[in-house]
Amino acid sequence: MKQLQFFLILFPSFLFSQQTKLVDFKSVNADITVNPIDKSVSGKVEYTFEVLADIDTIRLDAKNLNFNNVKVNNQMYKFSNSAKELLIYQGYKKGNNTLSFEYSANPKQTMYFVGTGENMQIWTQGQGKYTSHWFPSFDDMNEKVIFNMRITYDKNYRVISNGILENKTESGNNFIWNYKMKKPMSSYLLMLAIGKFEKQTLTSTSGTLLENYISPEDVSKFEPTYRYTKQIFDFFEKEIGVNYPWEIYRQIPAKDFLYGGMENTTSTIFSQYYVVDETGFNDLTYINVNAHELAHQWFGDLITATSGKHHWLQEGFATYYALLAEKELFGEDHFNWEMYEIAERLQQASKTDTIPILNEKASSLSFYQKGAWALHVLRENVGHKNFQKAVKSYLKKYGFKNVNTDDFFAEIKKVSKYDTKKFQEVWLESPVFQVKEVMAILNKNKFIQHYFEVSELKDISFSQKKNQIEALLKSDVFYPIKEEIIYQLQDLAYEEKADFLKTAMQTKDFKTRQAIAKTMRKVPTDFKAEYETLLDDDSYITKEIAMNVYFSEFPDDQQWLLEKTKDWIGFNDKNLRVLWLTLALRKKDYQPENNVKFYEELLQYASPNYESTLRQNALTKLLYLDKNDINPMKYLVNGLVSHRWQFSKYSRDNIRALLKSDKHRKYFESIVAELPENEQFQLNRLLNEKI
Repeated sequence: MKQLQFFLILFPSFLFSQQTKLVDFKSVNADITVNPIDKSVSGKVEYTFEVLADIDTIRLDAKNLNFNNVKVNNQMYKFSNSAKELLIYQGYKKGNNTLSFEYSANPKQTMYFVGTGENMQIWTQGQGKYTSHWFPSFDDMNEKVIFNMRITYDKNYRVISNGILENKTESGNNFIWNYKMKKPMSSYLLMLAIGKFEKQTLTSTSGTLLENYISPEDVSKFEPTYRYTKQIFDFFEKEIGVNYPWEIYRQIPAKDFLYGGMENTTSTIFSQYYVVDETGFNDLTYINVNAHELAHQWFGDLITATSGKHHWLQEGFATYYALLAEKELFGEDHFNWEMYEIAERLQQASKTDTIPILNEKASSLSFYQKGAWALHVLRENVGHKNFQKAVKSYLKKYGFKNVNTDDFFAEIKKVSKYDTKKFQEVWLESPVFQVKEVMAILNKNKFIQHYFEVSELKDISFSQKKNQIEALLKSDVFYPIKEEIIYQLQDLAYEEKADFLKTAMQTKDFKTRQAIAKTMRKVPTDFKAEYETLLDDDSYITKEIAMNVYFSEFPDDQQWLLEKTKDWIGFNDKNLRVLWLTLALRKKDYQPENNVKFYEELLQYASPNYESTLRQNALTKLLYLDKNDINPMKYLVNGLVSHRWQFSKYSRDNIRALLKSDKHRKYFESIVAELPENEQFQLNRLLNEKI
C-alpha cells in the first residue's frame, strides 16, 4: 500500500513532465474578478496551445477550483475536475488549438487577503505555494506561457500584475486593468497585488521604466526604501552583459508578506518590513533584497531551472549578483566582509547540514549562500572577464527556456580550461564546506587580513594589546574591526577599559557605538553621560537597547527618559513605541491617569488589525507585563491561523507553554466554543496534545 501511495503522489508530476514534450501552451488571456468580501477569485480564461504529438489527456493544474463552460476550439467536450487538475480528453488536434473556460475559487493559500477596509491588501505568492491554487496554470516550471491578465476591481484601489499596463477602463464602480506580457514565463511567476499604493517612477540609463510603489502613509519613506534602485539596475545590465529582458520593472511592498521578496516577472513583491525612514535605513535596508529579486529577472525568470535539483542556478546566482551589486555600491571591504560572514554561517551549518547543493532537498542556506560562494570560487578561478563572457553567452543561448547545471558549465568550458567536473564534485555534490579554499580567497583582501589579525588578539592579555587597541579605536579603520575590539573588551573589568570605551564612543560610526550598547548591560555612574548619548544615535536598534538599559540602571531618571522618548515610533513593528508603552506601564507613578489608555494601545497592537511583526512584539510585551492577563490570549489564539508561519509558530509555542498551567488550560478550554471554526481546530489540537 505504501508503494502504491507513493506512486500516486508522483503520478501527476510525471504526466506533466511528459505533457510538455507533447503539448506546448503558448499564451493565455484571462478576465479576472477578485471579491474581498468572500475572499474569492473567478474568471474567464482562454489558452492557446499547440499539440506536437498524439496525447490522450491534456492537464492543467487546478487546486480546488470550480469549472464551467469548458470548451476546446469553441466546442463543448467532456472534461474532468479532480480537485487537483482540469483534464481534457477531446476536441484538440495536432497543431494550434484553444482551450477556454470559466472558473472560481476560494483559495486557501497562494492568494492572501490581508487587513480590512481601507487597509485591505490582496497579493499572491506562487513559488513554493503554487499559482494553481488561484489560477488554472502549470506547476511544472518547464511550461512557459505568455500571460495577459485583465483584472476587475474597486476603482479606489490600484491593481498590479505582470507586464505592461496597456490600458485601464472604467466599469461602474470598478476599473478594469489590462496587463500584457510579450514573452513567456513559468506560472509560479504570475502575480497579482491590490491595495492603496502611491507610485514613483525612475528611468534606467537604458530607458527601462522602474516603478516603485508604497502605501500612502509611507510616502515620506520612498527615498530611503528604494535608495540605489537605479544604480543597481544599471550595474546589472553592465555586469551581466545582457539588457533587462522585460519591458518594465516594478516593486511593491506587501503587508505580512511570507518572505523577504518574490521575483515575479516584471513585478517584485517584497515585505513591508523593508519600508524604512532615514533612521531605519541605518539598521535595516532593502538594498540586498532589492538587488536579489532584480537579479532573478535574469536568473530564474529569463532562464528557469528544469527542476528543484538545479535550484541553485536561480538562488545562488541571485544571491551572488546581489553581493556584487553591494560591492559596486560600498566597495571591496564591504563585499569581503559579507562573504566572510556568509562563510562563517556555512562552516557552522556544515556540521549538521549534510545535503549538498545539487539536490532538490538542499537547505535554503545551501541553495542561496553556499551557491553564491560556489560562484565566487568559480569566478575567481576562471577570471572575472571569462566568467562574465560565459554568463552572457548562457543567458543569450537559453533565454526564455529552462536550464540545468550542465548547460551553465558548457558555457564556462568555452572560455576556460578550469576543471568544472572537479568543481561540481567538491562544491555542488559534496556537503563539505571548503574552508581552506574560501580562506585563501578571503585573505587576498587586506582588510580581511587585518580583521583576522585583530581577532587573534583575543587570546592576548589586555596589557599587551592595549596600545594597539587604542590606536585602532582612534583610526578610521572599517567598522567590523572596531566591533571586534569592543567584543573582546566586554568581559574586562570596567575600570580597565573605561578610557577605551570613551574613546570608542567618540567615533562617528554608529555600529561601533551600537556594539557598546549591545555589550554593556551594567552602566557605571561615571559612564552615564556617555551612555546617555546613545539615545540620540540615528539607529532604532541602538535607541531600543539604550532605552531598556537606561530605564533599569537609572530609576531616578525614568520620568525624564519617558518624557524624552514619548513620541518615538521606530520600525514597522513600532519597536520603540511598544517598548515605551511597556516602560510607562512598569512605572506605576508615570501618568497613572493614562495607564488604561497606554494598556489599551498596547493591547490593540496585538490585534488582527496590525501586521504580525507588530502583533508579536506587542504580545511579547503583554505576556512579560503579566502572563496571567487573559486579554491578549484571544489574539494569541488568532495567531494560530496566521498565514505567516513565523507568527503561527510563535503563537503555538507560547500557548503550549501556557497550557502547562492549569489556570491557563482551563481558560483556553472555556473559550473554544466561541472561537471561529479554524481557530477552534488549531486550539483543540494543542489542547489534545499529550503533555
